[in-house]
Amino acid sequence: MTDTAAPPVGTAVDLEIDRPQDARGKVDLGAVTVVHPRHWRRWTIAAIIIFVLAQFVWSLFTNDRYMWDSFAEYFFSGPVLIGIGYTLSITAVSAVVGFVLGTIIALGRLSTSTLLSSAAWGYIWFFRSVPLVVQIIVWYNLGYLYPTLGLGTPFTTDFWIVEFPTVQLISAFAAAILGLGLHQAAYSAEIIRGGLISVDQGQQEAAAALGIPASRRLFRIILPQAMRSIIPNATNEVIGLVKGASVVFVIAIPELFYAVQVIYNRNSRVIPLLLVAVVWYTIITTILSIAQFYIERHFARGSVRTLPPTPLQRARRWASAQWTRLGDAPPEAPVASALTASGGGVR
Repeated sequence: MTDTAAPPVGTAVDLEIDRPQDARGKVDLGAVTVVHPRHWRRWTIAAIIIFVLAQFVWSLFTNDRYMWDSFAEYFFSGPVLIGIGYTLSITAVSAVVGFVLGTIIALGRLSTSTLLSSAAWGYIWFFRSVPLVVQIIVWYNLGYLYPTLGLGTPFTTDFWIVEFPTVQLISAFAAAILGLGLHQAAYSAEIIRGGLISVDQGQQEAAAALGIPASRRLFRIILPQAMRSIIPNATNEVIGLVKGASVVFVIAIPELFYAVQVIYNRNSRVIPLLLVAVVWYTIITTILSIAQFYIERHFARGSVRTLPPTPLQRARRWASAQWTRLGDAPPEAPVASALTASGGGVR
């Protein structure tokens, strides 16, 4: 009779693991139970958010003070639609003026000329320092400082070439465009400058070594790459410009917010009229956000191998995956037996 001695310390010992095995001792992956982690905090926070949203939606339908009948009455009213037209036109013209002038100022900031760089820096410093509403009011009242504008003898008021009354030259709409456009140019210049300096300097050096002209280097090589950094910030500025256009109500331009104010000052229905403005601003902002997605996708072609799918493509893939799962759901037993028969497993 021999005693079974204990294995010495340090000797490897085979441990039996409670796993499904076949006759040859191979693990059957088809029969292994997968336990997913439980994210209790995540589910708790999600439940709280859903509860708050549900409570808010419930209040929208049960609180009579929202006066949804008045909201529906004025949502497509004539003054509101005219105000939307003014808002969109002011935003579009101011954005074009701001980004075109901002591009020129950004190039001036990057210029090797001390005079151009200093002038561009001074422009940005001044227009970022003065509040927007003050700029609009000053442009609207420019006729008080300069009753006439024109061309003539320098350093005099002798306009013998051409002369315009300032009040007729700068209307309320022109004052709004000047105020918003020049103000926006200061911020656009820094956005564009940041995008240009984000491009690798070697790109410009290589293009210059090939003898490509400076204008072509800028518009065909540097700027398309910089647009990936410019577009998100530029879209934020345009969206801010849509809402900032409401400031022009101080010079009595009947844009969206001014039109809503006139209506609720007459009928005292403040909340439903403000909701009309909120919904229209939300619609405009949503359209701009969708446009931002496709513009970013367009300029991402040179940086990613596969373009990100559009929301419509994602919806189609999800629907296709759901139909595939409904039409092809094999039982687990045949899969496990097939793995065992083919010798599948972990060695």
